[in-house]
Amino acid sequence: MLKDRGIHILGLTPDCSCCMQKVRAPSVPLKGIFEVRSLRTLMIYIDADACPVKEETYKVAERYQVDVCVVANTWMRTPQNERVILKVVAGDFDAADDWIAGRAGPGDIVVTGDIPLAARCIGTGARVLGTRGEEFTEAGIGDALAMRALKDHLRQTGEIMGGPAAMDRRSRSKFLSKLDEIINALERQR
Repeated sequence: MLKDRGIHILGLTPDCSCCMQKVRAPSVPLKGIFEVRSLRTLMIYIDADACPVKEETYKVAERYQVDVCVVANTWMRTPQNERVILKVVAGDFDAADDWIAGRAGPGDIVVTGDIPLAARCIGTGARVLGTRGEEFTEAGIGDALAMRALKDHLRQTGEIMGGPAAMDRRSRSKFLSKLDEIINALERQR
């Protein structure tokens, strides 16, 4: 996601909010002397520290030529691709979540299994996709937060043990399908 989401004239190039590097934007000639650069691009933010679908996201993003910002608390390997940027966020446990929530907005996709982060990003207008292929929406995020709180309470009292089931093929397939669907919907809105 870029700092300036408007139109840039005279060939000036803004910084990318992900990596603070200069961004190349496609040019369209205007009266032969100016360039108009539309800076509104789709960005996928991955809450990467415990994300089981990073590789799937990279593949879909490559197919659609979409930029990906992988946000983590520590360094991790990412594909050698100019569209994939790793942002290491130092600080407390929620620093990566705060960084994503502060930058994601309308027209962006956030991939996370963190329900409180999903709620924050929905509030900014971003589309939020869970790692198991469920899209978090304004209408359903309250129920998801309540269920999370209930399960947390039951784990603390010893009523239930462990966390969610391991990722399976069906969940990965559902994730891929939903990510395709969301990208296509956002592209149609542009």
